[in-house]
Amino acid sequence: MNDQLQNNADAYYRLAKKKAADYFTSLSGQLANKIYATTLTKDIQTWKQNHIRYNSFLSFFSHRKGKSDSRGYQTYLRWLDSTGKLDAYLDRSISYIYLRDLGKSLDSPQTRDRIRHVVEDVKEHLPLSGTAPTEGRNKLFTIAGLYRWAQKAGVASTMIWLMDKLKAVSSKIPAGMDATEAKRKLMKIIAGVVMHRIEEMGEGVPAEERAGKLDEAIRLGYSYGLTYPFIDDLLDSGVLSDEEKNRYTALIRTTLVTGSVPALGRWSGKNKELIRFIHSELREAYTYIQERLQHGAREGFLEQSYVFFHSQEVDREKDLSNAYYSNEELYIPVILKSASSRLIVRSVLSASEDDGFDNRTFFYGIYNQLADDFADMFDDLMAGAVTPYTYYLKYHSARPDLINPFELYWTVISHLVHNVYHSDTKTVEVMLTRAINGLKRFKERMGDDKYGEVMEIFATGNPQFDRIIQTMVRKAVDVDFFDKLLRDHIIANFSDEEEEREAFLDMVKTVRGQINDVLHIFEDDDASFVEEPIIDAANYSLQGDGKRLRPIMTWVMGVHEYGLDQSAIMPLLKSLEYMHTASLIFDDLPSQDNSTIRRGCPTLHHMYNTATAELTGLYLTQKAVEEQASLDKFEPESVLRLIHYSAGKTADMCRGQSMDLNSKGKKLTLEQLNTMCFYKTGIAFEASLIMPAILAGKHESELEALKRFAYHAGIAFQIKDDLLDVEGDLASLGKPTGKDAENNNSTFVSVLGVEGARKAMWDHYCTAMETLQETHHKTTYLKHLLNYIVNRDS
Repeated sequence: MNDQLQNNADAYYRLAKKKAADYFTSLSGQLANKIYATTLTKDIQTWKQNHIRYNSFLSFFSHRKGKSDSRGYQTYLRWLDSTGKLDAYLDRSISYIYLRDLGKSLDSPQTRDRIRHVVEDVKEHLPLSGTAPTEGRNKLFTIAGLYRWAQKAGVASTMIWLMDKLKAVSSKIPAGMDATEAKRKLMKIIAGVVMHRIEEMGEGVPAEERAGKLDEAIRLGYSYGLTYPFIDDLLDSGVLSDEEKNRYTALIRTTLVTGSVPALGRWSGKNKELIRFIHSELREAYTYIQERLQHGAREGFLEQSYVFFHSQEVDREKDLSNAYYSNEELYIPVILKSASSRLIVRSVLSASEDDGFDNRTFFYGIYNQLADDFADMFDDLMAGAVTPYTYYLKYHSARPDLINPFELYWTVISHLVHNVYHSDTKTVEVMLTRAINGLKRFKERMGDDKYGEVMEIFATGNPQFDRIIQTMVRKAVDVDFFDKLLRDHIIANFSDEEEEREAFLDMVKTVRGQINDVLHIFEDDDASFVEEPIIDAANYSLQGDGKRLRPIMTWVMGVHEYGLDQSAIMPLLKSLEYMHTASLIFDDLPSQDNSTIRRGCPTLHHMYNTATAELTGLYLTQKAVEEQASLDKFEPESVLRLIHYSAGKTADMCRGQSMDLNSKGKKLTLEQLNTMCFYKTGIAFEASLIMPAILAGKHESELEALKRFAYHAGIAFQIKDDLLDVEGDLASLGKPTGKDAENNNSTFVSVLGVEGARKAMWDHYCTAMETLQETHHKTTYLKHLLNYIVNRDS
């Protein structure tokens, strides 16, 4: 590394450290003089008028009725709306985000107008009472909702790119790191960068220019946010050995000092593939940021990034067993890393100068860091991490010189509201509410006894002030914040989604095994030698590594949704796989697609001959009817209705295949392609859902909703197949790629292009998901089936 460049970086760090030291000296002086106690006591006397209810019975009743938690997201928001508290709740929540994330001053008329606008916009996406499901509320924070937002904003392709990136990153988070928290944190950073860009643009930007700026912001947010899981979290974890951490840290330092990402070099050991992936992703991300930094912004970006990284390293190297760290050593790195992490966002965006932003952000950072460290102190203590709180917990009895971080926290609040934000009334309201809310949440999580012990340790030395704070913690109402509710909601959703996904995959594995066990066709003892090759051929086709999606869908609906006996519907599951396998045999024939590989094995006509393949396909269609006719645990009228429906759908599938054959060499319109795809693929999905509903005696209205779902799910499945045909590989797919182009078939890729096909797939995914939400089925497996369809690799 160039010594001069390193000297320049160190010089900038020293300047930043000097600024942080001056700030800390000022805070220490204010703490020593107990200025915070005087100023904040007066502020609280005013603040409590809006947050203390003196009718204790009504106060208790209303608080309990509207109590929020991660599982009561919708209930709590609807309660706020019904009691007329929603607007104030959202206003303080959005105001806090403008204060914390955007570095704004709340006394600005322009900022207040923007906050009102955002509040109204957020309300449009909340699940409020009396809102019909079709109006699109409560969907913004789902994959479908985010994609719909992206479509409206003109950044659908960007959202697809981001989802692919998040999928890849999630798959690489190793054991020993919190994958859920890593994904949440990354999404939060992206959202923060996008918010900065939206605020910077303002109103009146032409749609095309706005879409371009949002596209860049999303990619910049991902590029910057990637450092959290793959630098901070990785280095904080025990995944890497000490030697690996040293090498990895040296790579990052060289990048920030020289402005160029060095080659990875040879890397051995169990983390080799992980490090290669991370190095590739971070290099791509860093290059993307560098290429978009406007003139003059590059130096600021590198300087702020170096300060952030180096201050993190200084903190990371501390050892909790060392009893001799000074107050400066404990707090100055905290000031530096908390401020620089937010200042980087502005430099990443090459944002224009905002009068006062740098100072506000610099002074504000430690407030947020101290609040976070307080909430996490026992997790940090268990991990052996040195924070002001963990260090004070361990050494406060032996080190009377140590500054109490809880007392410094209130000092910072006092300094911010009166010296930085000039005693602005709204800022005082928001910051005090946030502080009391944080203590209430901590008390609820720890329990009264543990909370009391903690407060004794961190008592400020001013009994009157401590009593006032704890009175507010006990009695204050209307102090909740939407970002905290949303955070808990997202974490709960991530956890639920992961549990559901694991249950879904386990179910798929189990049901697939059960289906595979019963598919084998046994020879009739009276059968002549002529029949034997057909049965052998049928079993050869059935034994391949099929996904069995259609019978699995039927099992999900029949057993999980309608409560049908799983043994009673087994003939139906067999019939669906027999029919599907027959369609594949016909599809592979030389007269049709002329495929050589199916399910990882030679196709049937290659293994036997064309005539045997044709007869085997016909044989399996009749075996399917035979199985359906053996459904003897259901009403005969329902079984007859099912067979009649099945025969009609088989005829429709033949029409679809005929359309496909007649389309060879022709350029189809999208409408024609959708129709053909539905007849070829969508009908089979529909049948898988409708047949168990028929056996369960469901009304036609429910069947129509399932048909709409199946239509869009089937087309999404076919589009994914078309994409895999050009992007997949033989090993994953079990069949050759490029067959559509070889056979001159019109596909979604040939009609729309790869990017257009991806957009169409996600559009059908969203419509299917929205239709599924309207049906109110209790099973979550269809949702995960949709996710599987669009995310599969085979």
